[in-house]
Amino acid sequence: MDLHLEGRRALVTAATSGIGKACAAALAAEGAHVFICARTSQALEYAGREIGAKGWVSADVTRAGDCETLVGSAADLLGGLDILVTNVPDPRTGGFGDTKDEAFNRAHEATLMSVVRLVRLVRPFLIDSRAGRIVNISSIAAHEALPGRLFSSTYRSALAAFSKHLSIELAPNQVAVNTIAPGNIMTPAWDEDSARRAAEAVPLGRLGQAEEVGALCAYLCSDQAAYVTGQTLAIDGGLGNTIW
Repeated sequence: MDLHLEGRRALVTAATSGIGKACAAALAAEGAHVFICARTSQALEYAGREIGAKGWVSADVTRAGDCETLVGSAADLLGGLDILVTNVPDPRTGGFGDTKDEAFNRAHEATLMSVVRLVRLVRPFLIDSRAGRIVNISSIAAHEALPGRLFSSTYRSALAAFSKHLSIELAPNQVAVNTIAPGNIMTPAWDEDSARRAAEAVPLGRLGQAEEVGALCAYLCSDQAAYVTGQTLAIDGGLGNTIW
């Protein structure tokens, strides 16, 4: 299937490994012109060349100034932007009893406000595109309260609500906004033993592959998915227990 992404201009954050890298690679493989970032520059050039990215810059998307530099650099190099894929740091684990306001503030800034700032900066380019796409990488914690994942459930669900509202607001400009909610996906963060135990709880009997999330991301950015907007799509091997 031709996703008609040839020449589309995409910015993907946190794209040196795992899901972010897989999303960037899937878009580049379909002919999109991809610009990537990560917090550390050590692996950035290597990942960029491996993906076939057109450009990259070191940026911490939890910092407003870095967001401005990132979007400006990407838009200048690519001549505008058609696609934004946000992939932000996973909030710390834990429950409510031992948390301070500072921990909530950090999670709020990293998980929600980093996306808000990126969208605000990219929005004019997507409106001009007339084929604009926003894909926010989230977690199944956006759908259900997971033990020990207070911050993820709180701010990932807020991100889903933000995306839904944004999809309505940007619909007249033909900008589609969706959220991907992965379950347990095999990334460098897993060791063999913990991955095996986690896979036992998944109905399909395995962890997902980052490339499978990347494929879903590419589809959501395609012409074929132009009528899909305002959705939070789980990709979890059947792990989630929610009906809707």
